[in-house]
Amino acid sequence: MARLKPKPPLPARRGVAYLLPSIMTAGNLFCGFMAVLQIIQGSLLQASAESDWIQPYETSLLWILGAFIFDILDGRLARLGGHESAFGREFDSLADIISFGIAPALLVFKIVLAELPARLGWMIGFVYLVCGAMRLARFNVLALTPQLPTRSKDFSGFPIPAAAGLVASVTLLLLKYYESDRVIGNFKYLLAGLLLFLSFMMFSKVSYPSFKTIDWRTQRPLPRLLLIVAALALVVQTYQYSLALLFCGYLLYGFIRPKLSRRLRNEIEEVTAPAQRTH
Repeated sequence: MARLKPKPPLPARRGVAYLLPSIMTAGNLFCGFMAVLQIIQGSLLQASAESDWIQPYETSLLWILGAFIFDILDGRLARLGGHESAFGREFDSLADIISFGIAPALLVFKIVLAELPARLGWMIGFVYLVCGAMRLARFNVLALTPQLPTRSKDFSGFPIPAAAGLVASVTLLLLKYYESDRVIGNFKYLLAGLLLFLSFMMFSKVSYPSFKTIDWRTQRPLPRLLLIVAALALVVQTYQYSLALLFCGYLLYGFIRPKLSRRLRNEIEEVTAPAQRTH
């Protein structure tokens, strides 16, 4: 009787391609965990009337923005290697609910919502959290239902990583604005309204581009590539101000997008690179 031959080991490069997206998702989760720890530390310092209580909150915002970067990378790497999986999708959603659901809701609660009367604060924070969780659940359901027309390269509703990025960047802008005062002024109450509005937007039907068709293999003319690099460098240098503008612009784009011509939309979203277009 012939013996069954053992299966050959998974090639190293292929194994790394499977592992890298999960490592990026773990990085996302780690950033969310560190953001929560920093928020707790800031809360303790704030309760003890320490003068430097804002610093941990600023650090937590950077951790949330770091989670946003890891979230972008894990999807890109999975699509680049052709290894998108149900496990990766579920793992990513669990990490997202920590980094982009609990961390921003807890941050705004400690800075703003805790001051609101009649338990209104924690109710607003919970509405944001539950809408974010439902947004992720709907995304996973649509990903497994290819016959639905909503399965496309677009997001249905404002994506929760962008919502968290918007909350974090606007909070960072307010902390920078009130840096010399070491307290946050009345503008902080805008965060409560922003949280409620984003809760609605995450579960809305407004369509947003996912930019999934753009990757490292997408071809672009050299002048456009240089312009993109320069813009990224400017964002890095001025992130305390520019990130809030970028996320606000993305939020507003969903409303003006249906009014744009298809050609202009393709130019903005770079759905198809110029060198790859066919007629």
